[in-house]
Amino acid sequence: MSLVRVVCRHKTALAIGGVCLFAVVLLFLAKCTSETLKQGQADPPGLAPHAAHSQPRAEHLELPSRPKDLSAFLVVLITTGPKYTERRSIIRSTWLAKKDPEVLAMFVVGTEGLPAEDMQNINTEQGRHKDLLLLPALRDSYENLTLKLLHMYSWLDHNVDFKFVLKADDDTFARLDLLKEELKTKEPSRLYWGFFSGRGRVKTAGKWRESAWELCDYYLPYALGGGYLLSCDLVHYIQINTAYLKVWQSEDVSLGAWLAPVDVKRTHDPRFDTEYKSRGCSNKYLVTHKQSLEDMLEKQQTLQRDGRLCKEEVKLRLSYVYDWSVPPSQCCQRKDGIP
Repeated sequence: MSLVRVVCRHKTALAIGGVCLFAVVLLFLAKCTSETLKQGQADPPGLAPHAAHSQPRAEHLELPSRPKDLSAFLVVLITTGPKYTERRSIIRSTWLAKKDPEVLAMFVVGTEGLPAEDMQNINTEQGRHKDLLLLPALRDSYENLTLKLLHMYSWLDHNVDFKFVLKADDDTFARLDLLKEELKTKEPSRLYWGFFSGRGRVKTAGKWRESAWELCDYYLPYALGGGYLLSCDLVHYIQINTAYLKVWQSEDVSLGAWLAPVDVKRTHDPRFDTEYKSRGCSNKYLVTHKQSLEDMLEKQQTLQRDGRLCKEEVKLRLSYVYDWSVPPSQCCQRKDGIP
């Protein structure tokens, strides 16, 4: 009874104390909830998850700071298949014959699932030349060319301190001396240099069929895959965003789409003869695609004997200068007088 009397006598003070305690509890719970929401909230629309915290600022991509195993001014990555030994041999004896300490050239081969005999031949070739970039997690096939591009650029970004990279095919002939001379005048930043197309209609059949292309009725402007150059920062950009990049059938089309929203220097150059078939032979060409073994040998012999690329200049198709001031579908009007 005495306890009840005490409570009754001080009920006003107890009520005020209870209200205060309740308010303190509410404030504590509100603070905890706020912190939890901050930690778990999604990134704003348009950003990859936690992109603002884990990736460099777009206007200045910081390259990895850890020491690299290799260094070169210009890296040449040549996509090739496991069985194309003769093509690699001809390239080594022609446009890669002159050794240059500022140039690192490698033939890129996927080795996943290779038969034991093919793997043994690859290892023998690697032991002799030490210029193969072997990708053990990639099955080498035409359908996997875009994945091959991602694998080799990822390796490049992690392992080589370089300024520029030339991507070429094993039926490409390149004037490395002239390319390197021009690159010495360029900044190793945001460069995407090659022969561009902006009016390519999306293929719906054949080996170039793009069943998953949904962006436009044309491909986005891209440098044709027979040979093009990228600066090191764009390779880094591709590497850090690999998990978010859509993979299409054609590797050159894919690269054009990946770089479409990026502020890059798209440099169209008619001296890159890199279309699906060669435009002929011009002494001005820096890169020539769709070359037979005999074509490569002849060009190398002519260079050594006469100091020019072509035994005889030949024009099989007209070329064009890309007009960036008009819609891509109107970009590329072929005219005479262009290499």
